[in-house]
Amino acid sequence: MISLEIQKVLQDFRTIAVVGLSPKENRPSNQVARYLLAAGYTIFPVNPGQREILGLPCYGSLEEIPTPVDIVDIFRRPEDIPPIVESAISVGAKVIWMQLGIVHDQAAARAEASGLTVIMDRCIAIDHQNLAKL
Repeated sequence: MISLEIQKVLQDFRTIAVVGLSPKENRPSNQVARYLLAAGYTIFPVNPGQREILGLPCYGSLEEIPTPVDIVDIFRRPEDIPPIVESAISVGAKVIWMQLGIVHDQAAARAEASGLTVIMDRCIAIDHQNLAKL
Protein backbone atom coordinates (compact mmCIF):
# COMPACT_ATOMS: atom_id res chain seq x y z
CA MET A 1 0.00 0.00 0.00
CA ILE A 2 1.34 3.40 -0.96
CA SER A 3 0.62 6.27 1.40
CA LEU A 4 -0.57 9.64 0.15
CA GLU A 5 2.75 11.07 1.34
CA ILE A 6 4.71 8.69 -0.92
CA GLN A 7 2.38 9.41 -3.86
CA LYS A 8 2.97 13.14 -3.41
CA VAL A 9 6.75 12.71 -3.20
CA LEU A 10 6.90 10.59 -6.35
CA GLN A 11 4.62 12.94 -8.30
CA ASP A 12 5.95 16.31 -7.12
CA PHE A 13 9.72 15.79 -6.97
CA ARG A 14 11.79 14.95 -10.05
CA THR A 15 15.48 15.25 -9.09
CA ILE A 16 17.06 12.43 -7.12
CA ALA A 17 20.57 12.05 -5.71
CA VAL A 18 21.32 8.33 -5.38
CA VAL A 19 23.86 8.03 -2.57
CA GLY A 20 25.86 4.81 -2.76
CA LEU A 21 25.05 4.18 -6.43
CA SER A 22 27.11 1.24 -7.63
CA PRO A 23 28.53 1.01 -11.16
CA LYS A 24 27.80 -2.75 -11.09
CA GLU A 25 24.66 -3.51 -13.10
CA ASN A 26 23.56 -6.36 -10.80
CA ARG A 27 23.46 -4.19 -7.68
CA PRO A 28 20.07 -2.91 -6.45
CA SER A 29 21.25 0.71 -6.45
CA ASN A 30 22.16 0.49 -10.13
CA GLN A 31 18.91 -1.26 -11.05
CA VAL A 32 16.83 1.31 -9.16
CA ALA A 33 18.70 4.26 -10.71
CA ARG A 34 18.25 2.83 -14.22
CA TYR A 35 14.54 2.38 -13.53
CA LEU A 36 14.20 5.96 -12.25
CA LEU A 37 16.03 7.33 -15.30
CA ALA A 38 13.69 5.39 -17.59
CA ALA A 39 10.72 6.75 -15.61
CA GLY A 40 11.82 10.31 -16.41
CA TYR A 41 13.54 11.37 -13.19
CA THR A 42 16.79 13.34 -13.18
CA ILE A 43 19.45 11.28 -11.38
CA PHE A 44 22.66 12.43 -9.73
CA PRO A 45 24.96 9.52 -8.81
CA VAL A 46 26.82 10.03 -5.53
CA ASN A 47 29.79 7.71 -4.98
CA PRO A 48 33.20 9.16 -4.12
CA GLY A 49 34.99 6.20 -5.72
CA GLN A 50 33.56 6.79 -9.21
CA ARG A 51 33.74 9.47 -11.89
CA GLU A 52 30.78 8.34 -13.98
CA ILE A 53 27.91 5.88 -13.54
CA LEU A 54 25.13 5.17 -16.06
CA GLY A 55 26.73 7.70 -18.39
CA LEU A 56 26.21 10.45 -15.81
CA PRO A 57 28.84 12.44 -13.90
CA CYS A 58 29.28 10.97 -10.44
CA TYR A 59 29.71 13.23 -7.41
CA GLY A 60 31.70 12.59 -4.27
CA SER A 61 29.09 14.19 -2.01
CA LEU A 62 25.73 15.92 -2.09
CA GLU A 63 27.51 19.26 -1.73
CA GLU A 64 29.29 18.72 -5.07
CA ILE A 65 26.06 18.44 -7.08
CA PRO A 66 25.75 21.71 -9.04
CA THR A 67 21.94 21.98 -8.88
CA PRO A 68 19.37 21.47 -6.12
CA VAL A 69 18.06 17.95 -5.52
CA ASP A 70 14.62 17.07 -4.21
CA ILE A 71 15.10 13.49 -3.01
CA VAL A 72 18.18 11.91 -1.44
CA ASP A 73 17.82 8.17 -2.06
CA ILE A 74 20.22 6.31 0.22
CA PHE A 75 21.85 2.94 -0.48
CA ARG A 76 24.25 2.86 2.46
CA ARG A 77 24.51 1.03 5.77
CA PRO A 78 22.48 2.49 8.65
CA GLU A 79 25.62 3.69 10.46
CA ASP A 80 26.46 5.85 7.41
CA ILE A 81 23.08 7.63 7.42
CA PRO A 82 23.59 10.53 9.92
CA PRO A 83 26.24 12.43 7.93
CA ILE A 84 24.22 11.93 4.72
CA VAL A 85 21.17 13.42 6.44
CA GLU A 86 23.25 16.39 7.61
CA SER A 87 24.43 16.94 4.03
CA ALA A 88 20.87 16.64 2.71
CA ILE A 89 19.74 19.28 5.20
CA SER A 90 22.62 21.59 4.23
CA VAL A 91 21.90 21.37 0.49
CA GLY A 92 18.18 21.98 0.92
CA ALA A 93 16.86 18.55 -0.09
CA LYS A 94 13.18 17.96 0.57
CA VAL A 95 13.07 14.19 1.07
CA ILE A 96 15.27 11.50 2.65
CA TRP A 97 14.48 8.08 1.21
CA MET A 98 16.18 5.10 2.86
CA GLN A 99 15.94 2.00 0.70
CA LEU A 100 14.66 -1.42 1.78
CA GLY A 101 16.35 -2.66 4.93
CA ILE A 102 17.69 0.76 5.90
CA VAL A 103 16.35 2.37 9.07
CA HIS A 104 17.90 5.04 11.28
CA ASP A 105 15.36 6.55 13.67
CA GLN A 106 17.65 9.25 15.10
CA ALA A 107 18.71 10.50 11.66
CA ALA A 108 15.06 10.40 10.57
CA ALA A 109 14.05 12.52 13.57
CA ARG A 110 16.82 15.01 12.78
CA ALA A 111 15.69 15.26 9.14
CA GLU A 112 12.03 15.67 10.09
CA ALA A 113 12.92 18.34 12.66
CA SER A 114 14.61 20.21 9.79
CA GLY A 115 11.49 20.01 7.64
CA LEU A 116 12.37 17.06 5.40
CA THR A 117 9.99 14.24 4.59
CA VAL A 118 11.48 10.88 5.60
CA ILE A 119 10.68 7.52 4.06
CA MET A 120 12.49 4.49 5.47
CA ASP A 121 12.77 0.81 4.59
CA ARG A 122 11.03 1.16 1.22
CA CYS A 123 12.17 0.82 -2.38
CA ILE A 124 11.49 3.94 -4.44
CA ALA A 125 11.30 1.90 -7.67
CA ILE A 126 8.77 -0.57 -6.24
CA ASP A 127 6.66 2.27 -4.89
CA HIS A 128 6.81 4.05 -8.24
CA GLN A 129 5.74 0.87 -10.06
CA ASN A 130 2.85 0.41 -7.62
CA LEU A 131 1.82 4.04 -8.05
CA ALA A 132 1.60 3.51 -11.80
CA LYS A 133 -0.88 0.67 -11.15
CA LEU A 134 -3.28 2.89 -9.18
